[in-house]
Amino acid sequence: MSFSVRQLTVAWCAVVSWGLLGCATPLPPGAAVTPVGGFMPPEPPSGYTPKSIAFAPRDMVAAAHPLAVKAGVDVLAQGGSAVDASIAVQMVLGVVEPQSSGIGGGAFLLHFDRASGQVQALDGRETAPAAATPGMFLGPDGKPLPFTQAVDGGLSVGTPGVLRMLALAHAQHGKLPWARLFDPAIALADGGFAVSPRLHASVAAMAPRIRAQGGSIAKHFLTADGQPLPVGTLLRNPALADTLRRVAQGGADAFYRGDIAADMVAAVRQHPTRPGHLALADLEKYQAKIRSSACSIYKVHYRVCGMPAPSSGGITVLQTLALLERFDLGALGPTSPQAVHLVSEAYRLAYADRARYIADPDFVPVPQAGLLDAAYLRQRSALIDPARSLGAPPAGQPPGAPLALGHDASPELPSTSHISVVDAAGNAVSMTTTIESSFGSLQMVRGFLLNNQLTDFSFVPTDASGPVANRVEPGKRPRSSMAPTLVFNATSGELEAVLGSPGGSAIIQYVTRSLLGLIDWRLDIQQAINLPHFGAQTSAVTAIEQGSLLDTPALRQALAAQGHQVQATPQFTSGLHGIVFNGQRADGSWGLLTRHPGKGQWAGGADPRREGAAAGQ
Repeated sequence: MSFSVRQLTVAWCAVVSWGLLGCATPLPPGAAVTPVGGFMPPEPPSGYTPKSIAFAPRDMVAAAHPLAVKAGVDVLAQGGSAVDASIAVQMVLGVVEPQSSGIGGGAFLLHFDRASGQVQALDGRETAPAAATPGMFLGPDGKPLPFTQAVDGGLSVGTPGVLRMLALAHAQHGKLPWARLFDPAIALADGGFAVSPRLHASVAAMAPRIRAQGGSIAKHFLTADGQPLPVGTLLRNPALADTLRRVAQGGADAFYRGDIAADMVAAVRQHPTRPGHLALADLEKYQAKIRSSACSIYKVHYRVCGMPAPSSGGITVLQTLALLERFDLGALGPTSPQAVHLVSEAYRLAYADRARYIADPDFVPVPQAGLLDAAYLRQRSALIDPARSLGAPPAGQPPGAPLALGHDASPELPSTSHISVVDAAGNAVSMTTTIESSFGSLQMVRGFLLNNQLTDFSFVPTDASGPVANRVEPGKRPRSSMAPTLVFNATSGELEAVLGSPGGSAIIQYVTRSLLGLIDWRLDIQQAINLPHFGAQTSAVTAIEQGSLLDTPALRQALAAQGHQVQATPQFTSGLHGIVFNGQRADGSWGLLTRHPGKGQWAGGADPRREGAAAGQ
């Protein structure tokens, strides 16, 4: 039986300890996915399925599809490391959740090595081809191209990075043979899997654009008469199985050199209406990078670590937390108008800095130390008026910041996934992985989709204020909002939480709000993930999750009285996946985030807005 997007968004009811969600209003038939509060959601809503918190005694995986979680848990059961499990999970996600991530995209990965206490940030972000130009997304009239014209085709494709990054991680932290980690994905690609309601909804929302591209993507996701594959259809992908076998046996080089690479280049450069610039040399020269993680202390006891630039996620999450530190959010409650007001104001200030300063640090001097400087953030926090909204504040002037930078004009519409893993040794991976828009550039090569990551650059390279930090440049990595996050005990250094989410530029809000739920509101991991969404970016609009307990006349009126322009949206399509330490340490102390003593050393949660799960051995 086939279901419409409307039917798939009807079931939106859940009750958790704070009474955090009500029954949301589904999208009407044919409704467009539109920008709200300064961001665009990555994918259409696909329903709400209440999830139960999961417990495990030794290790755990939380990811966006039960089949991917199973693959990761099986790898851990074979003695694999957190990195091994993450590789297996990513490969399966590329089969069963192809609209969100895969080997044609990129990723950021945080790795915690418990033996050394080291946090490592691995950058597998795509790069602009050597032939890319700053004005490549401007039309003949000098104005930015319409988003779909820029995305659909070869122009938007960047050099994929995820496989090089995973190979680097495996060389340093893997325990099982590389080839073995591909077996679950190859078996699923060969044998097939049942099309899920979410995949069906994603295809339905994109069906006109998929039909317009034709070729292998249309044959794979549509029926013979051009309709989305019905829910439950057995979907096989033998072309992807063959590609994965070659990468399993030949390593990442099998992807970046030879026939697979040549086919990617041909698909990009020979696109009939929107050819791009990807070349064999871009693939051959691509390198994943190891960077220093961005970390700071929150509420004395918690050390929070995230990705540095070129992701804006870690820096902006840390900024937001610091801006809120002086407020007693715990006394307000997560659905109170005043909590929504204060957190939204902190978002506005942090996003203003993000838009001005954060880009690829190999091309632009990113003032990361200044953006996280305690004195600067106290000064910025003082701008938050408990009684009145700031509207759309300008960026600040952190120490070390360039004086003349233009305003970013990046649509940033990532279709993304997140993986959280802890292994039996206590090592952890927090990895956010993406092909950018839903179904990427809509170009399918050998069974996998190519990214459209170059549209994460600013379409406008310069303005009256100067060059835009996030403008297109050859070899440059576009700014991201991906925010894989690790939380530690600030005193002992012990791991407390592994967290992250997809969701475009709203990823920052999803992760921050979940951290506030865990720390300030003392929720368990599933309750923190369940919290209703709200947020603001670089405008006076404050968006609230339609149909949640935030969506009330009383809250609207309270925010409006403080100067907020309130909009409700059903399009907060987060995909939070998190794990917290829920046990007792060797010294007898309990984890800082333990909410269910005795039920399991690790507790995991998965976002009810998607179809993921958390599980361990």
